Amino acid sequence: MASTNLTDVQYQVQKFWSPMATQQLRESLLLGSLVNKEYQGDLKKMGDTVRVYSVNAPTATTKTVGTSGSNEFSASAISTSYVDVKADKHVTAAFEFADEVELMSMIESGNPEVMQSLVFSVEKAVNSALYAAMIPSAAAPDHQLVTGDLNNTQLLAIRKLAAQAKWDTMKGWYGLTDPSYYSDVLAAQTLVSSDFGAADAPVISGKLGLRRYGFQIFEDNSLAEDVGYFFHPDALLMVMAKEMSIKVSDLHPVGKHGVLLSCDLIFGVALGIEGAKKCIKVTAA
Repeated sequence: MASTNLTDVQYQVQKFWSPMATQQLRESLLLGSLVNKEYQGDLKKMGDTVRVYSVNAPTATTKTVGTSGSNEFSASAISTSYVDVKADKHVTAAFEFADEVELMSMIESGNPEVMQSLVFSVEKAVNSALYAAMIPSAAAPDHQLVTGDLNNTQLLAIRKLAAQAKWDTMKGWYGLTDPSYYSDVLAAQTLVSSDFGAADAPVISGKLGLRRYGFQIFEDNSLAEDVGYFFHPDALLMVMAKEMSIKVSDLHPVGKHGVLLSCDLIFGVALGIEGAKKCIKVTAA
């Protein structure tokens, strides 16, 4: 073993595992890859706040040619709406090793399982925070539906709610469901799309989606049984540090032998502008 001191281990971790970990997280986040991540400002440390803007549409003027004042029009002063998103969430996953040699041997063997496990833990925590923040409107019309079977009738009701709430179609409409609801969609022979063939099936985070009634529907096995979310990307705003922090620390300061390998990420999440009306939650109870 050529290098077994803490400095060399830290260097190897930063060189080989840190870039891989960040890429793996970005590729594996399902909900995180679909929500709005466009913002103004820099996210450099815990507690930083960034702002997401939306330009409000002006009032158009309609005149009839040849009538009085037909050459005149009214201009509206430009106005914007915004939401501030604070990076106030810090998620950390860590492994403890007996010594530097044990960790270095895993790095040099090219075994990615340790880093994959850490990233999976971070991904799971981020995913839970995103779902917890996605709270649909309970005002009429209620965006929280109850159904034991995600069938043709229920999907049509969801599509109607989205259309009535005037969801913009430019960014797409998405659905994430647990395996039970997803199986309902797969089994329903009436749920077909005449507009998209197999070659047009969307792929997000390596997963194949179903095009149904204007939604791109994906299976998310992190959801509890009979739970599904249908949403516009602007329903939720997410800010995230450019890279996860990978750190190797000596445990001697706390009176222990060995080293600690930690993986942590700073991020923030908030409902978007009128975000409660841009998401629909479906449950069996």
